[in-house]
Formats: sequence, structure tokens, C-alpha cells
Amino acid sequence: MGPKQFNYFLMNIVFLDAKTMGEVPNLKMLEKSGNYTSYPITLPHERKERIKTADIVITCKVIIDREMIDSCPGLKLICVAATGTNNVDVEYAHSKGIAVKNVAGYSSESVAQLTVSMVLALVSRIGYYDNFVKSGDYSRSDMFTHYGPRFFELKGKNLGIIGLGNIGARVAEIFSAFGLNIFYHSVSGKNISDKYKHLDLNKLLSTSDIITIHCPLNSQTKNLIHKGNISLMKPDAILVNMARGGIVNESDIVTALNSGQIGAFGTDVFEKEPIPADSPFYQLNSKDNVIFTPHIAWTSVEARTLLIEKLVDNIKTFSA
Repeated sequence: MGPKQFNYFLMNIVFLDAKTMGEVPNLKMLEKSGNYTSYPITLPHERKERIKTADIVITCKVIIDREMIDSCPGLKLICVAATGTNNVDVEYAHSKGIAVKNVAGYSSESVAQLTVSMVLALVSRIGYYDNFVKSGDYSRSDMFTHYGPRFFELKGKNLGIIGLGNIGARVAEIFSAFGLNIFYHSVSGKNISDKYKHLDLNKLLSTSDIITIHCPLNSQTKNLIHKGNISLMKPDAILVNMARGGIVNESDIVTALNSGQIGAFGTDVFEKEPIPADSPFYQLNSKDNVIFTPHIAWTSVEARTLLIEKLVDNIKTFSA
């Protein structure tokens, strides 16, 4: 006998943090997927009451741990409105016969686009030169041009990609058009490609002019980039993290930037989000060679629309 099929129209579906989706045109598709209840945000102490009668729980960032799973006896499916599942105790859920479904591939174009944008801005020091004009310094200059921080052409330089999944592979494809030499490192040993040369992490860090990070956060990648291997990087190297906060040690990267150990840094992700008032990043001596964005790489309208479509599909195709 095959798996039991459930009529999802009769299921109690609870979205714990629907506000994370923003204004997306097809959000109402979820309302048609069952007995649907949504909350803009859910604080830790509110979780148990809100999911106690749920058949399906949807979460983007709300933590569904062992305690929450045990408090929800009817729970059949946990839908993660993201690719990463580190906010769910997946192993325990499976041990209780509860399925966990994430959404993969919906934001590859969006994240790759912001990665390339951030690298180009850091390479050309767009922030510095933009501010030079807007501040009035250019109008006071006696030169038609301004020799500020030097920048370099991409052609012939080395790009090292940490994590060659869907996003990393797309970044490699785009940057190929600039004439870069592309290398990659796979932390897990998966996503191996014969299109580009694989290097161990230390070799990649020491030989790359630009490094971009696209791997998941797990026990292997926590604190992957730290003062020990940052010291291997070129003094004008550019590091961009588009994966998860916690992969790059924030205190160590601030120290490296303040000492001139590396050239520039950009990140869309932080160990704590939103970043706290005592974040090491507020201790930077200069912000001319850094770019921070508030976890927006995945949020193009197209990406979020596709995310909702895939969430609905995960519910409709669910069987247990």
C-alpha cells in the first residue's frame, strides 16, 4: 500500500512569520491551500499556542525545535519558506514521522545578481567615489578626475567560490564573461564540477583576488573564515558573503579590515539579524571598503513569487 494521501483543503495550516514574505502578488495562493491562519511574526513564547492544532506549519525564521514538535500532536508537515532548514530540528521531526520540506532554487538568480553587484561595487570602490561627488569634494577639486582608492580590472584575476551549488554555479557563469580565472572549494565534497578547478580552502583563499561564499551554515561551515585563514588572503583581496552569518567570524574580519590585512568586504548576512547595537561591524575604522545589505539578496519580487508557488506545491503534493 502506498503512502496515505491527505486532503490538504481540510488541513489546519499556520504560517508563523508571513511578514518575512513582504508584499508579494501571489501570497493569497496560500489562503486557498487549506484552513489557513497567518501571523506577521511569532515570538518564541507564542509558538506553542499558535501551532498546537496545526497539521502543517510554515516558517521562514521561527525555530521549530523538539519542544515545539512535541507540543503539536497533529503535526504532519513543516514547510520552511527558505532553502536553509537550520531553524528546524529535521532529524527529530523525521523520527516522529513528520515531513520537512524546504524550497530550493527559487532565489538563485536574485542572489547571484546581488553577489555580482556587490563585487563590482567593491572592486571599483563605487561607494567612495559616489560619496566624493555627493559630498561636494568634487566641486571643490582642481582636477577633472580624482585619484582615490585604486581599483583593478577583473580580466585575468582569480575568483574563488566557496560552495558551487545553484547560486555558486550561476555566479561562476556570470563572472566567466569578465575573463576571470574561476576556482571553487566544496566544503561538503558535493557539487563537484569539471568546468572549474577545485582547490582546498587555504589554497583558494591565498590565490584568489575575489572570494564569494555560497555554502550552507552547518557544523562544517560555522566559523569557516577566521583569523587563521584570513591571514592567508592577499592584502587587496575582496571577500563577499552571500550565504549565512556565522560562516565568517565577524570580529576577525573587522580586525583584518582595520589592520589593512584584506582589501574589502561585503555581506548580506549576519550572525544575528537584525545586527545588535554592539556588533563588531560598528567598530570599523573606515566604511569606504565595505558594503552591508540587510539580508535582501533573496528578496527580488520574482524570487519571492516563485517561493510562494513552491510552498503551495509542497503542500499540495504532500503525502504521509
